[in-house]
Amino acid sequence: MTLQNLLEFQLLTYKNFDVTVYEVGQVLFILAITRTLTFLIRTALNRAVLRRRIERGSAYALSQIITYVVWTLGGLFTLDFIGVQITVILASSTALFVGLGLGLQDTFKDFISGIVLLSDRSVSAGDVIEVDGIVGKVHEVGLRTTKIKTRDDISVILPNSRLTTQGVINWAHQATTSRFHVEVGVAYGSDTRRVEKVLLECGLANIHVLKDPEPSVQFRDFGSSALVFRLYFYSTQLFLIEFVKSDLRFAIDEAFRKHGITIAFPQMDVWIKEAPKS
Repeated sequence: MTLQNLLEFQLLTYKNFDVTVYEVGQVLFILAITRTLTFLIRTALNRAVLRRRIERGSAYALSQIITYVVWTLGGLFTLDFIGVQITVILASSTALFVGLGLGLQDTFKDFISGIVLLSDRSVSAGDVIEVDGIVGKVHEVGLRTTKIKTRDDISVILPNSRLTTQGVINWAHQATTSRFHVEVGVAYGSDTRRVEKVLLECGLANIHVLKDPEPSVQFRDFGSSALVFRLYFYSTQLFLIEFVKSDLRFAIDEAFRKHGITIAFPQMDVWIKEAPKS
């Protein structure tokens, strides 16, 4: 058997559609080229990140978009090489696509939202976000869904449309630090300046609280049963900030006990009058 006969050997025949060894080789060649091209692009972007020529979030977004585009083009070229007429398929399946469009409109919305997220990078891998009370670190931004991991190591998969149509708090967007606060109420009659001093000392003593900008204290309000203070501080521990706040509360409670400052609690005075004698 000659090489030409081998290449023209029909592996599959169905009506007017034939698949030969040559066509299978073409498909495998296109897929190999596509895979190699995406690998080279990702490698180039990773090197650019290591050399600090591009941000990691930008590199990831470009990698995802280019990968989807390259594989889509590769699929179209593959169908064209094996003789599948895409225009005929699209024209004959119009009604089917209309039905699919109506049934999968939410899915299409997620796809469009994924393209938006990957292009404008409002949410990127590594960001710490809060959605509907769920706080987590973004693990991967895909074309349809975004995967985040919560502080409890629980993976949550969110449709991309939720990130583009609802309010999302991105603690790490264009910044590596954010400001947080811990609130405490002290009993009436406390030395307010001493309270301020103790709170600042507790903030400066914590290793996860930045010294520049320095922590600050606000006398927030004369509450119904307490004088309300708030300790503001900056930290880079965005994902584990609740543990930092917990450490600060432990330190504040211990320092208040040491300095004789009482943490207030709700109180109510009840006066009981005797009923008038008849």
